[in-house]
Amino acid sequence: MHAMQYEITLPADYDMGIIRKRVADKGPLLDGLPGLGLKAYLIRERADGSPVNQYAPFYLWTESTAMNAFLLGPGFGGIVRDFGRPVVQHWSGLLYAEGPARASAPRTAVRRRLHLPGGTDRPGADLPALAGAALRDTERLAGLDGVVCAALALDPRHWELVHLTFWEHDTPRETGDRYQVLHLSQPHRAELGG
Repeated sequence: MHAMQYEITLPADYDMGIIRKRVADKGPLLDGLPGLGLKAYLIRERADGSPVNQYAPFYLWTESTAMNAFLLGPGFGGIVRDFGRPVVQHWSGLLYAEGPARASAPRTAVRRRLHLPGGTDRPGADLPALAGAALRDTERLAGLDGVVCAALALDPRHWELVHLTFWEHDTPRETGDRYQVLHLSQPHRAELGG
């Protein structure tokens, strides 16, 4: 499993209805994409208390070849054409788990990023223990009422873990960057595990 996200921060006065229409028109186009476990079309809005207006799709891929084909193909080319080429964050998947609300459509996603001490700042840090604690926390989150699914991934270049939890309602019992889920493409979600 591979996790990927790019964030497109938009002006404070940007009409987020443009993004909503874009997702309504183009979101279903990936509902059958080979190698895609899921793509969550995520937004944050200043009108809802976010510090920024942002379009920030999050992907879980079952195959790296499919991820690369997307990044080099016309789908991502549309993003580049309309918004410029964003930085694409990428993590290796550690865990994907279905939650009690697995059959529901998610309304909210919460992302938490955790810097792991290591490298030059704390070379003696017990990374396996830190990762193990993060795995247990993701499993705990996945078991909470209202959770559709949860994922954990690792970026070993920057020594960062990313948690993403999808909730069936707007009041998650979790802190972090909150996003509204506009659409969920999930052609191969079953292949992610859980």
